[in-house]
Order: sequence, then C-alpha cells, then structure tokens
Amino acid sequence: MEGLPTTTKGDKRWRSKNLQTSKPSLLMAFFSCIAWLYVAGRLWQDAENRTLLANLLKKNMEQRPKVLTVEDKLMVLGCKDLEKRIVEAEMDLTLAKSQGYLKNQLRQSESFSEKRLLAVIGVYTGFGSYLKRQTSRGSWMPRGDALKKLEERGVVVRFVIGRSANRGDSLDRHIDEENHRTKDFFILEGHEEAQEELPKKVKFFFSTAVQNWDAEFYVKVNDNIDIDLEGLIGLLEHRRGQDSAYVGCMKSGEVVSEEGKDWYEPDWWKFGDEKSYFQHASGSLFILSKNLAQYINVNSASLKTYAYDDTSVGSWMMGVKATYIDDNRLCCGSIRQGELASIIYSC
Repeated sequence: MEGLPTTTKGDKRWRSKNLQTSKPSLLMAFFSCIAWLYVAGRLWQDAENRTLLANLLKKNMEQRPKVLTVEDKLMVLGCKDLEKRIVEAEMDLTLAKSQGYLKNQLRQSESFSEKRLLAVIGVYTGFGSYLKRQTSRGSWMPRGDALKKLEERGVVVRFVIGRSANRGDSLDRHIDEENHRTKDFFILEGHEEAQEELPKKVKFFFSTAVQNWDAEFYVKVNDNIDIDLEGLIGLLEHRRGQDSAYVGCMKSGEVVSEEGKDWYEPDWWKFGDEKSYFQHASGSLFILSKNLAQYINVNSASLKTYAYDDTSVGSWMMGVKATYIDDNRLCCGSIRQGELASIIYSC
C-alpha cells in the first residue's frame, strides 16, 4: 500500500543512539542543579555573615571615643595637673600629720594644753597572764580610785591585749569579765593576740593610743617587770615638751640566722654580713613622744615589722629624725659601767 509510512533499519539505529546519549546529559543536569544549590546556599550564608560583621563594626564604631578637640585635650591636661597637685598635697598632709602639725590639732593643743596627759602607759599582757596582772596590781599598778586619781595627774595606765583568733570565745569573755571588774584594760579590737603577732601589736598599740588619748608620751611596758612608777613619772616630767624623743635602754646585738634557735630572725639577710642589729631600745620598757607615735599611726600600713617588737620600732625610728636617749635607769635593774642611777624597773 502506497499511503503507509515505512520504517527502515537506519531509522531504528538513529533512535536507539539518541536514547543512549540522553542519559549522561540528564545526569550532568542533575549534578549541575545540586552544585548550583550548594553555591547559592554558601553565598546566602556568606551574606548573612557579612551582615552580622557589618552590624558589629557599626556597634563598635558607635562605642569608640570621639576625636578630642583642643578644648578637650586642655581639659585632660588640666585634670592631670590637678591630680598631681592633689597627690603632692596629700604627701604634705601625711608629713604634717606625722609631725603633729595639723591645724585642728594645733588649735586643740593650744586651747586644751592644760588637759593634755603626761603619758599613756601600755602594759603588754596576754590571755594566760592573769597571775602576772594580779602581781602588777598588787605592787606598782594602782587599782580602782587610785587609778582614777593617777589619771587626774595626767598618767593613764592600761593592760594592753588583742582579741582571740576565735572572736567571742572563752578567752575573750574572760578578758571582758576581768575588765568589767577592774576597768584597767585597753583592748585592741583589730589585733589578734598571739606571740608571733607581737611586732604588729606594737603598731596597733601606738596607733590606737594616739587616737584615743592626747599625751606627751606613750610608753610600752612588759607585764613581767616591776616598775618604780613615781620614778618613771619623774623621768617623763623632766622631758615634757621634748619632741621626737625615743627613750629607752639602747642596745644592739647579733642577729640570729639559724632557724630553731632562740631569737631567730627570719629577715637576718637584711642586716648585712656582720649580722648585727641597729641601735634600738630594749623591748621591756621604752618611750615615744607624741609625734613619733603619730608617725607610726599615719604610716602603719607600710611599716615593715621584724621578728620582735623592739627591733621593729628601732627600724622605724631610723627613718625619721628621732632623738635617741639612752637612759641607764631603763636597763632592767642593772647599772652599766659602774654608774650610779636610780633604777626605774627591775625584771
């Protein structure tokens, strides 16, 4: 029949060849779509990161300080100059306080010179020293009304003690009860009472005493010595009005560098090859005039303490214009070099 189309063998071969070549094309198209989606996703993520960074930069720019104008710079320089002047004024004020030349203190001393005490005598004691305190009360230290009459003469005598490491324990309570009966304690509330803390105790005593009493002299005494109180008062009366007085039985001696031995000094290496202490008053009894006690009060935070209170005080006196007064009468019952003297205390 002439109208029907006929398919030749060549046409069949061409169609099968087209089907074979279209499969790789489809795969390439599929992978291309996946790659395009991946790239688009990364670009979108990068765009978000850029936006986030731009916001952070904008925020930081807003927080940056503005450019200082000439007026601002002059103001800063003025503040620095003012700060320098304030520091210099504070240094001058500290010096004036240490020397007792504050304006209000001068007015107080001028207006109330008659009320200034002669001396505050601090008798160092501890929690286990009740019998020693009783011995002192029974011998040289006045009690009750006699203690008040002594204060009317311008002499305050107090047992000096700190607080227990466990505040409010039986040790503290016993001292409070004893003080309630005798009224002769000066309790250092900020000091922890311990043998190894004695060098710090001397700072607390002089600092607190000079804040509580206006006196010519401040005396540190141990509770294991017997004092001629009238002889001590006479010595102080003789030196009334003398500034920068550092009075005691002056001595020096070997610095013990071997740990475990008596009088061991942990800072022995600071005393040089000779290992000898500087001149200082014996710790049993020594006297400071008011301006030296004020010096300790003002500079207590920066004053270095050594193993013992007497050497600590001696090191502080080396840094000021103290007048060293070596008085034989303060040498623990002994008369040096055969000199005749009236002994103030015995030990």
